[in-house]
Amino acid sequence: MNTTLPAAPVDTHCPYCSLQCGMRLRATGSAAQPVEIVERPEFPVNRGALCGKGHSAAAVLAPGVRLTVPLVRDEKGGPLREAGWDEALDRVAAAFRTTGSRYGRDAVGVFGGGGLTNEKAYLLGKFARVALRTASIDYNGRFCMSSAAAAHKAAFGLDRGLPFPLADVARTGCVILVGSNLADTMPPAVRYLREMREGGGRLIVVDPRRTRTAELADLHLAPVPGTDLALALGLLHLVIAGGHVDEAFVASRTSGYEEARAAAMAHWPERVEGITGVPVAQLRRAVELFVAAGTGMVLTARGPEQQSKGVDTVGAWINLCLATGRAGRELSGYGCLTGQGNGQGGREHGQKADQLPGYRSITDPAARAHVAGVWGIDPDDLPGPGISAYELLDALGTDGGVRALLLMGSNPVVSAPHARHVTERIRALDTLVVCDVVLSETAALADVVLPSAQWAEETGTMTNLEGRVLLRRAAVRPPGQVRTDLRMLHELAARLGCEKGFPYEAEEVFAELREASAGGQADYSGISYERIGAQDGVFWPCPEEAATLTGSPAAKASDKAPAKAAPHPGTPRLFLDRFATPDGRARFADVSHRPAAEEPDADYPLHLTTGRVLAQYQSGAQTRRTPELNSAAPGPFVELHPRLAARLGVLEGELVAVTSRRGRATAPARVTGHIRPDTVFMPFHWAGEGRANSLTNPALDPTSRMPEFKTCAVKVEKA
Repeated sequence: MNTTLPAAPVDTHCPYCSLQCGMRLRATGSAAQPVEIVERPEFPVNRGALCGKGHSAAAVLAPGVRLTVPLVRDEKGGPLREAGWDEALDRVAAAFRTTGSRYGRDAVGVFGGGGLTNEKAYLLGKFARVALRTASIDYNGRFCMSSAAAAHKAAFGLDRGLPFPLADVARTGCVILVGSNLADTMPPAVRYLREMREGGGRLIVVDPRRTRTAELADLHLAPVPGTDLALALGLLHLVIAGGHVDEAFVASRTSGYEEARAAAMAHWPERVEGITGVPVAQLRRAVELFVAAGTGMVLTARGPEQQSKGVDTVGAWINLCLATGRAGRELSGYGCLTGQGNGQGGREHGQKADQLPGYRSITDPAARAHVAGVWGIDPDDLPGPGISAYELLDALGTDGGVRALLLMGSNPVVSAPHARHVTERIRALDTLVVCDVVLSETAALADVVLPSAQWAEETGTMTNLEGRVLLRRAAVRPPGQVRTDLRMLHELAARLGCEKGFPYEAEEVFAELREASAGGQADYSGISYERIGAQDGVFWPCPEEAATLTGSPAAKASDKAPAKAAPHPGTPRLFLDRFATPDGRARFADVSHRPAAEEPDADYPLHLTTGRVLAQYQSGAQTRRTPELNSAAPGPFVELHPRLAARLGVLEGELVAVTSRRGRATAPARVTGHIRPDTVFMPFHWAGEGRANSLTNPALDPTSRMPEFKTCAVKVEKA
């Protein structure tokens, strides 16, 4: 491994959300604080701005906070102890061989993460399918963007979170923001909404809570949780009834309109008000604002997506864009605000159950042949598709399920739905191996824990929510015995008989990823580390750079060597000429409202919805170890309306119990008029008694296999 590190400050990116804000790292020489974070104002996405998480990201690099040596457990229920790398890796390899021999290859599983670099996600997928030859692989991004991805692909033929740069948001005429509290989850991105409004644009926010983002809006719609599909259909109804359909666009660039029209006309305003709780006057005002602007966008996040009908819901919002001609044109379109740091790239290169690198389908014979050729194996040796993330976790330790699991960059004990059940299943494994930077709640249950290098200690690429491929650069060396995940996969593969094919230098892995992705929808073949650095990122698809013009008449008539074409510039804006479907047309979704998988009743009379807070991130494994962030958000809470609090006799700060059919959680009450009276909210960053995911419903979307995190039935009482 190359251990030469730069002496000058290093340009890199934040380790947290999908903005991947640019920052600059300066090595301090201090073990207590290895790097200093400074602004990088020239990077176009955040223009130097960082939220509190970005500013404090270096805190987790300190040796006292993170893992520095491998840990092993000598017997079930015994304590973890320190071990050398050879002992730890030998144990892992032996357990995987034994499990595969006894129960079959698919009894050895892999669970990845949406925060892994592209190189790690790629090599992890290759490790599962070549070294382990298992179909049992999926990742926590299934819990994040899978519904939007499926709807995006169904409508447009290709899934990239934003089909345009974020800068376009500031110049559009109207944004409908559905189920996103951007001010808390991606604060530097709020500037684009402010700039849009300063330029005369309008903002409509759809959220059951009046969040900090909703406070910025020209119009706030507060639907009942789980009714976003009906809301979108009701808005489309009003667009059609009001004569606002862009007939020319629909006729020339779409298909399936008549079916979508019939479905929308069955969702008249009064019916939609009865389902969603949004007044008819507000529905009409939303349509007025959206169609009055010459351009417009609909941006969704986890609110409408983390539902058992998430794909249909996103499809209905896409229908609104298509019917009004707000897609496939500059400054208009549908986009998904991807959540995790590499939520986009992480779903493109092979750690998903049904996928091969380049966003290829694992069931496509041509895709299998291409990737097998790059990997030097027979296509028939590639496993088929596996099961989705929750289904994999649900079957851990059972007959026919995974018995030995390699888990990298995820903390499902906190983040999975029905978390008490998932924790029980994890405990039932014969062998759990966790690669992580800290001893998370899941790592604490492991038989082997392998300490991973962090963002500032390793080089690799990330793909942000715009589809912009970026380069994280190492600024300092990892402490103690810490190794990169790529090095771990290299060593494990060698112990399993694959001594070649698993490089651990990031740029070498990326070179192979480029080859494997070539010709796929997510084509990175024309992207290099050098180009990323020179251009502040490259948007995919970006086919092979410097293609030779050997077929042109000029080349044939000339005695000179064939000229080379200019490198492909990348694709900041998709779909301007045609959509990525076989006929080039976008497809309307034929969808109708249906209830959530679990509606309130006499025993559980309230809706629960979950989400994030400003100072914490995802399962909190890193942010809860950062003093600055933990002091700002020290623990869970239950947000409830004053009328509900009065009915329950609950005062601000008093401990309340929230109970669903799956479990119970307790946390202090936070009484606010910024939430619907029939709804309570809990953030999901904490373990223990305040774990929100003890309550959530694992009911799955039939297409994306996304669990229904965003709505379930609960009761609330004094604890």
